[in-house]
Amino acid sequence: MSVESQMLPLGTEAPDFALPDVVTGDTVKLADVVDAPALLVMFICRHCPYVRHVCAGIAQLGRDHEETGLAIVAISANDPETYPEDAPASLAEEAREAGYTFPYLFDETQEVAKAYHAACTPDFFLFGADRRLVYRGQFDDSRPGSGRPVTGADLRAAIDATLEGRPVAEDQAPSVGCSIKWRAGNEPD
Repeated sequence: MSVESQMLPLGTEAPDFALPDVVTGDTVKLADVVDAPALLVMFICRHCPYVRHVCAGIAQLGRDHEETGLAIVAISANDPETYPEDAPASLAEEAREAGYTFPYLFDETQEVAKAYHAACTPDFFLFGADRRLVYRGQFDDSRPGSGRPVTGADLRAAIDATLEGRPVAEDQAPSVGCSIKWRAGNEPD
């Protein structure tokens, strides 16, 4: 069953985070990217067919922005007890296989996912230089089995506008994907 993103209000300040990178083991914090002209926070995982569908596109987006100053972090908050594919070691393997060039963080407590009001995987949040939300929506309009190519058009347009100092269109379509897999008793209010 697919779920839509919650469409956090534009202008929301980026919630803080300090999470371990599943590949390096280093802790990555919001403060580490304070000088970046924009920040993209993605909630993804390994098992979800919606993420698998856009995985190569996400990896390409990361490579395309290695020199633009855009800071990118991916976060997985799924419960690895019920979804072992989303355990840190498996996520590290996914990052290497996919060619992710950005940190892939693990939110064991799920508190960061709650702070961002993440609802699905993938779920995208783009913040400007002031760390205020300028885009929360879909990667593009491609879905598994839709026959539409994965382009990242929606997110790429928002990133380009932000990096160029232009306003991002406020008409934004929600992301669609698998629900965040909350630990029993840890579901958001």
